[in-house]
Amino acid sequence: MDRRLVAGVVVVAALVLAGLAAGLLDPLVATDGYQPTDGEATATPLSYEHTTVTVVDAETGEQLGQVRAAIADTWRKKYTGLSKTASLPEDRGMLFPYESEGSHTYVMRGMSFGIDIIYVGADGTITRIHHAPEPPEGADGDTYEYPGTGKYVLEVNYNWTVRHNVTEGDQVQIGDT
Repeated sequence: MDRRLVAGVVVVAALVLAGLAAGLLDPLVATDGYQPTDGEATATPLSYEHTTVTVVDAETGEQLGQVRAAIADTWRKKYTGLSKTASLPEDRGMLFPYESEGSHTYVMRGMSFGIDIIYVGADGTITRIHHAPEPPEGADGDTYEYPGTGKYVLEVNYNWTVRHNVTEGDQVQIGDT
């Protein structure tokens, strides 16, 4: 075997191991409720931490709904979002945290089902809700844009906010309860 080929393989293996050790690559861990569909573009499935997200009525403090959310806390996880997910159970969601409040635009890239996109300010107030239906067959989901302002973005099933009577101005509590 050619020594240069062996040396090249050793260098690539060392870089992959260094990336795993540094946390730059996600470990090969199955995701809880977010299994990749066929055609997964990445070689390694993403691994998510989870948290409970509770929405309460701003006026009464009554709990309106609660989901167990996967936390998309890296650029790669934010970019992928729910696009590699075949379906989303009613009591699940995905939470996208940011370091500070700002303007963001979410798209329906690779989505096979509709979602509600909920923007949450730094103080926990819902600032915007979008009902984003599944893009039509063959449509480019990147062209379906849903802008808003928040420190967090929560994605849940389509019309979850309607079923739970959640409106802009209600409060979101993040953390296990």
